Amino acid sequence: QVQLVESGGGLVQAGGSLRLSCAASGRTFSTYAMGWFRQAPGKERGFVAAISRSGTNTRYADSVKGRFTISIDNRKNTVYLQMNSLKPEDTAVYYCNLLNYYIDSRPLSSWGQGTRVTVSS
Repeated sequence: QVQLVESGGGLVQAGGSLRLSCAASGRTFSTYAMGWFRQAPGKERGFVAAISRSGTNTRYADSVKGRFTISIDNRKNTVYLQMNSLKPEDTAVYYCNLLNYYIDSRPLSSWGQGTRVTVSS
């Protein structure tokens, strides 16, 4: 079983930056790709970004392309999401999860508590 703990969220003004971290524990971490998801108030949880276990391949939602960067450190069992040029519409609770492939957005593990990101105008 894999445990996922997100951190790094907070309150930031529009145009600012944040870096989210997702620390994973368990022997199966390096076996799977990783992804970031978010859920805004009144909306369903949606895909944000994904990365292969090697870190070579990435995929992003159109709404964050050019602004967000996903990366992975297998030695630390940690996935990051660097968020730049933040917009109020980025406000959401951000979650990470395991994926079979970076091109597959379906989460494999249970959802954690996530980390809240609030972008003010």
